[in-house]
Amino acid sequence: MGADERGVDEVVDATATALAGGDPARWPDKLPVRDRIAVLVDPGSFVEDGLLATAARDGALPADGVITGVGRIEGRPVAVIAHDFTVKAGSWGELTCEKQIRILERADRDLLPVVYLVDSAGGRLTDQMGFFPGRRGASAIFQLQVKLSGRVPQLCCLHGPSAAGGAYMPAFCDWVGMVEGNASMYLASPRVAEKVTGERTTLEEMGGALMHAEVSGCGDEVFDEDWQAIAAARLLLSYLPDDFRSAPARATSREPERDDWDGLVPVDPNTAYDVRDVVDRLVDAGTFFEIKARWAQEMVTGLARLDGRVVGIVANQPMVRSGAIFVDSADKATRFMSLCDAFNVPLVFLQDVPGFMVGVEVERAGIIRHGAKMITAMASAEVPKYSVVLRKAYAAGFYAMCAPGFEPRATLALPTATIGPMGAQASVNAVYANKIAAIGDDDERAAFVAARTAEQQADINLLRMASELVVDAVVEPARLRAELVARMVDADRWTRSTGRRHHPISPV
Repeated sequence: MGADERGVDEVVDATATALAGGDPARWPDKLPVRDRIAVLVDPGSFVEDGLLATAARDGALPADGVITGVGRIEGRPVAVIAHDFTVKAGSWGELTCEKQIRILERADRDLLPVVYLVDSAGGRLTDQMGFFPGRRGASAIFQLQVKLSGRVPQLCCLHGPSAAGGAYMPAFCDWVGMVEGNASMYLASPRVAEKVTGERTTLEEMGGALMHAEVSGCGDEVFDEDWQAIAAARLLLSYLPDDFRSAPARATSREPERDDWDGLVPVDPNTAYDVRDVVDRLVDAGTFFEIKARWAQEMVTGLARLDGRVVGIVANQPMVRSGAIFVDSADKATRFMSLCDAFNVPLVFLQDVPGFMVGVEVERAGIIRHGAKMITAMASAEVPKYSVVLRKAYAAGFYAMCAPGFEPRATLALPTATIGPMGAQASVNAVYANKIAAIGDDDERAAFVAARTAEQQADINLLRMASELVVDAVVEPARLRAELVARMVDADRWTRSTGRRHHPISPV
């Protein structure tokens, strides 16, 4: 056999080894990495780069533990980074980083959405000079992720660990779907944490999928199986454009799932109801894609279609903590509005808010600072905005949910709406506290409070608000969808005031 033939055989053997990857039997509860890619992209569309990385080196590792390339999702080209946990636990070495950098550079050059299938134990400590300090190491990956933020969608399916510095790869993405029981994000393992802090914990408690989806807010949704997370990423991409210069694709309009509005929004401002029931009656059937559903549940955020158009929904949730805005819910809304504004998605605000939460605990947690972030994100969003007051809209919560001063295209109200600095009874108690306390007779005190409450209610009466042009239209619930659709048609010619990327999407 000649040298040329031996060379060909070496390439053939190396290719077969790289395609085979590691031993999948070690991880029977995980979908093999190439099967994950097959679920993600259209059949036969994936074009891989760097398959033979490290193949000529001593101790060659199949594809150096990461698969990179470009495939298509519903015909749209997307860049893919997929870690192979069967190869050194998907850890990053010199060429692992180089492959990821190169595909991200291509995504930056060609404005390709990026899907990350993350399953990595972090940096390869046996190759510290390769992944850690240099110009083409992990820091360059993060630099490119930040550079891409707000320019193209970046979606992450977290199938296993994302450890140490590598935990920032999901954190820089626009959406993170985590597989329960396998996925985790943490800066240090429980063993390291115990050595440093003396704290004893478990991986699930410190960095598991449910913890991040319910407590930290770093995860957007939790799934039982690998394929479910990937299917959700495919679906989410259908709501987003290819890049910041484009609008999301229109789809065929569908009537809402339900149209029975009678009594849905209670007149009593203290009666709870599920704002998702309102959403179901507004948007096209089956199109609401909720984001961060398990975290800060007093705020509901998600993408949907309204007469085929993609819209972003920001809604107070009266059935959870009365719909008041807390630190986490302010951050949740901030990030979602930033995402929508970056990718040209109009925003619909559904207001039923008693205001920002008050008290020592939230003040110490920085409610003013977090509220300012939310208001800044809302005020700086250039996309068309529509504000709907379902019931109560009080105090600075009214502002944060897009009050008229923040230039929504329209402020609409249901007949159940009330707008004011606070509820009438609370206002009376604040203004006349000393006078009320000084009245000794119970009947006289009750009559005084009732009279003053009636005065306050007249001042924040819905007819008064419409008369003073605070509200552009009072709409019966059954007509709210049609009203929004008609007003969105008028905004179809909207374009951004600048052709540049407006902003990155700031992590929570």
